[in-house]
Amino acid sequence: MRKPRKKTIEIRNFILDNIANHSRDITLLTSDHFDISRPAVLRHIQKLIDEGTIVVHGKTRDRRYELKIIVDEAFSFSLATDVEEDKVWRHLVRPMLKEIPGNVMSICEYGMSEMINNVIDHSEGTEAEIHVTQTAARIAFHVIDNGIGIFKKIQRDLHLGEPRQAILELSKGKLTTDPDRHTGEGIFFTSRMFDSFVVCSEGLFFSPRDTGVDRQLDPRSDEVGTTVSMGISILSSRTLHEVFDRYTSDDFEYTFSKTDVPVALATFEDENLVSRSQARRLLARFHEFQEVSLDFSDVDTIGQAFSDEIFRVFSRNNPDIEITTINTNEQIERMIRRVRSDPQ
Repeated sequence: MRKPRKKTIEIRNFILDNIANHSRDITLLTSDHFDISRPAVLRHIQKLIDEGTIVVHGKTRDRRYELKIIVDEAFSFSLATDVEEDKVWRHLVRPMLKEIPGNVMSICEYGMSEMINNVIDHSEGTEAEIHVTQTAARIAFHVIDNGIGIFKKIQRDLHLGEPRQAILELSKGKLTTDPDRHTGEGIFFTSRMFDSFVVCSEGLFFSPRDTGVDRQLDPRSDEVGTTVSMGISILSSRTLHEVFDRYTSDDFEYTFSKTDVPVALATFEDENLVSRSQARRLLARFHEFQEVSLDFSDVDTIGQAFSDEIFRVFSRNNPDIEITTINTNEQIERMIRRVRSDPQ
């Protein structure tokens, strides 16, 4: 049997990557992307249907496609016993996964081991649940505990003003409530390895790829504990070493020295970023890094005092810490240039 041509593989991988968000228009999307006819796309789709990779619902105009679920399993375990994360992974999670490339499997092992360990060591709960789903294109994990809640615990142990401040600190990395036993790197690196990563607890959520100013899902939520949801494409080329290299120093010590921070997390509710106190809240623990990248996604404007505190005062007093910016608009760039050129 002949192997599929490279172009055929590219087209089918594109379909698998995009079908979840384009269940009704995947044919048109693929046709436009590769500049091929719709009948040609339909032949590829039919092949994927015949292989049992995708399923079709409805007819003609009501037709929609979705990935066939290969794995959909859940189990729970008590935290009262001497449970160990490597055994949970090796004996319970790993056997579920089917035909996963080595680089993706390594990411899954790292992320799940870190999240299970967090539940065991930090949640203060009595029970945890793990839900695993897999399609031909994607793996998703949900790790759920009935403990104190991650944001409330960070707020309590680090004496922060409110739980939402814990989200900002969590995004920076190197944050732990047990420094004698943990480095605070697990959530940071896991969140950068997976395509999607969301932590939900008591109506609040954290995701490094969603920098919306309002981090509150439901202020009336009485849900206890924490849910961590993460997913990755089986076709991902990302590797553990690639992610580690991005945030570690180039010297022989290979230390966690670089971070990126969503600036929007420094706001609470409908605040604008105008004050020095807001800037100092953002700057907290920057001295633990050599390089900090500030992501201004979802930030429309900043005030002179906020900008001055970061880009003149802090930078002048900490010349060994490099602060860079991404996703800035014209107003923000002008304000940064203004304070950096101030001779005071």
